[in-house]
Parts: sequence; structure tokens; C-alpha cells
Amino acid sequence: MDAYSTSHLVMLAAFVVGLPLAVLLGRWERRTGTRTISRTAALAIPLVHVPTQVYDVATRFELGVSLPFHLSDLAWMAAAVALWTHHRYAVALTYFWGLVLTTQAIVTPSLGEDFPDVRYFAYWFIHLLVVWAAVFLVWGHGLAPRWRDYRFTVAATFAWAVCAYAFNEVAGTNYGYLQRKPGGGSALDLLGPWPVYVFAEIGIVLVVWALMTWPWVQRASAGRGADLGGQRLG
Repeated sequence: MDAYSTSHLVMLAAFVVGLPLAVLLGRWERRTGTRTISRTAALAIPLVHVPTQVYDVATRFELGVSLPFHLSDLAWMAAAVALWTHHRYAVALTYFWGLVLTTQAIVTPSLGEDFPDVRYFAYWFIHLLVVWAAVFLVWGHGLAPRWRDYRFTVAATFAWAVCAYAFNEVAGTNYGYLQRKPGGGSALDLLGPWPVYVFAEIGIVLVVWALMTWPWVQRASAGRGADLGGQRLG
């Protein structure tokens, strides 16, 4: 699929339209105290994605593409758990991975297949839904991250990177683009050659995730301060 072709632009438009809808649905569910949307989406993720992955492996297995070693494979699992349980660590993984790493895959996709290939639909279904889930849970349900969630996500991402790099070295693959940049062009092209771009990406991600955490922490602190002030006045 060519970047910014018609098939890409259609998905970008769907992505943008889905963002405010995810917020509204999350706030409605929070207000009504139900989990219908959360759990329907949580079930839809594996029910749609797993069969397409099985089909892909069975019909055209490629060592460097088909195995569930991409960070997006962990992201959809985290999103499914987060939607079903609303557990803060699962929500944090969905938030940080979805809004930074998965969004990059939406804006600059690395996808060899185009509409109407099964891989095309599988790719866009899972990437869009992960980001929408993050928006739904954080802005809709108010499940905002704290510093302990930031630290957990950093540790989990580091563990994945070590495992993926080790497998890449043994198998000659490039999961996570830890060995080389994607061939179709991406934001990594701005960060220099290997391994400079890997360390630059790590530094950028750590800073961006911290900036994504800080406003929520400040907001929570301000809210607690206002509550204590109100109690004293009362």
C-alpha cells in the first residue's frame, strides 16, 4: 500500500472521525455505569484479529512478518484486557503504546498489501481500534495515567525490546525495526542511521510519555488540593 494513496487516506479519515466518537461513547458509558461498549469492543478485538492472523499464517507465512512479535501485537492484547477490566496498567499500555507508537503506524504505515487484501483490513482494524480504545478509556472514562503507570510501561516496553532484538539477531528478522528502518519510509528516517535512530527513538519516547503523564498528574493534584480546601472551608 502506498502512503497517502486513496486507500490510506480513507483510513486516516475514519481514524479522525472515530476519535471524538470514542470520547463521547466513553463518557456515556461512564455516566451510565455500564460496560457494554467496553466489553463488546474487548471481545471484538480477538474475535476479528485472531482469525485473520491464523489465516495469514496458514496461507502465506513469512518469518519476518507473521509472528506476534510486533509491539502492535502486544498493544491489541493490552487494549482487549484494558477494555474488559479497566485495569490501570492495561489502560496505561494502551494509552502510551496506542497514542505514540500505533499512531505512527497509522500516519506512516509499513504495509505491503492494499485494499481489498485481508492483511489490509487486519492491519487497519487493529491499529485504529487500539488508538480509539486509548481515547475511549482515558478521555472518555477518565482512567488517566500516573507516574507508576509510566514506569510500568517503560519497563514492559524495555522487556519487549530486549526479547525482540534477541529474536531478530537469531532469526535475521526486523521486528520493531530494531535492526533497520522500514523500507517504505517513516519518521525514523529523521533520526539518523542505525543504531543512532534506535537510541534517539528511545529518548524521544521516554520524554513524550513523560509529557503525556505530567498534565494528568498535575490535574489530579489540583483536584485533591481543591477538595481539601473545600473541606477546610466547610
